[in-house]
Amino acid sequence: MVWDVTARFEGGLACNFAGQKDMAATTYSQRSSVSGAVVGTYLFIILIFVLLWKAWGLLNEYASAFLILVLLVYLARILSLTYKIRDDTLKASRLFGSRTVPLDSIRRVEAGSLRELAPVSWTGGWGWRSRMWSPVIGYFDNLSTVHQGLVIYGDGVPLFISPVDRDVFLKELDKSCQGRLLTK
Repeated sequence: MVWDVTARFEGGLACNFAGQKDMAATTYSQRSSVSGAVVGTYLFIILIFVLLWKAWGLLNEYASAFLILVLLVYLARILSLTYKIRDDTLKASRLFGSRTVPLDSIRRVEAGSLRELAPVSWTGGWGWRSRMWSPVIGYFDNLSTVHQGLVIYGDGVPLFISPVDRDVFLKELDKSCQGRLLTK
């Protein structure tokens, strides 16, 4: 199903909690949605490792420190995920990784869910590159933090993203692509 938004975005300078428009650099930036349950789970697991190490003395201090560091890096990757629309590119970036799609290569954008796309759902996102396979669309890159998002079809494999406000993000993307993405 192609994302259908009938109302065109008319505002020149859009600023809200979900995204920011920088007119000087002609860049629109929006953070990824963040699941409180996922962040809470990371923090809970880190707390367990700290308790096993410090309070109960059940784990080697180097092993505990290493596991805590790994979890903190993955948590930082989740919290740092942003999407930027520049004059000629869409860039999904996070700590230690990014994916750039030229705007002129974007053929279509669809609403999607990781639960529908990939039988392994979010577990593919644990990989460093987050390349996943779907019986529906084949290989795709997953730079998302929640299961609801947008599938961007452009150069290379499709890109799955999860901006905070999909409607506003899609309107900005359509505006940057000269209005060729949204159906009328």
